[in-house]
Amino acid sequence: MKRISILIADDEEEIADLIAIHLEKEGYHCLKVADGQEAIHVIQTQVIDLLILDIMMPKMDGYEVTRQIRERYNMPIIFLSAKTSDFDKVHGLVIGADDYMTKPFTPIELVARVNAQLRRFIKLNQPKVDYKAILEFGGLVIAPDQRTVMLYGETIELTPKEFDILYLLASHPKKVYGVENIFQQVWGDAYFEGGNTVMVHIRTLRKKLGEDKRKNKLIKTVWGVGYTFNG
Repeated sequence: MKRISILIADDEEEIADLIAIHLEKEGYHCLKVADGQEAIHVIQTQVIDLLILDIMMPKMDGYEVTRQIRERYNMPIIFLSAKTSDFDKVHGLVIGADDYMTKPFTPIELVARVNAQLRRFIKLNQPKVDYKAILEFGGLVIAPDQRTVMLYGETIELTPKEFDILYLLASHPKKVYGVENIFQQVWGDAYFEGGNTVMVHIRTLRKKLGEDKRKNKLIKTVWGVGYTFNG
């Protein structure tokens, strides 16, 4: 199994060493650089799975490093900076960072955040499951390989998320899925405030399926619990 490589870009040698010690205990391979230009060079010449990045560094600051990285790479970036204002945090996240921690920090929290970012990154970059079974329910035909949906011979144009929700529900008729479960399975992310997002997608999906004109609804709401497919 490939060993995960983490690049630590910080001009404070003691901090970089401390981070490396704790991450290497977790089994990660760590590389350390002391300025922004060197960070760019390492990322261009080696496979880096996650970057821990200071903002105030010689030659090139962390903001510019992030801008250049995001033009070509999508590995998680965690800012670790003495800049503590809300503006700095928001700016870092807006330009492409995935997380932001302030100094002083606790190594155990940093390790936890690294683990969380890597879990999310690896999961989102796994190949999509190759669903093989075509699902048919009366006039509804769901073809997962082509990611197409037809209703009484007419193609229904769905967004990727709408299709994934429909396929998830239709794959297990009568099973009730909570909003949190749908969000985690379709978006592949931890559930925080995703309930409204799921409900909006369900609403548009129902509209496209003509549920307002259908006596027996395909997607039923189980009040206080979630949604189920009534196929």
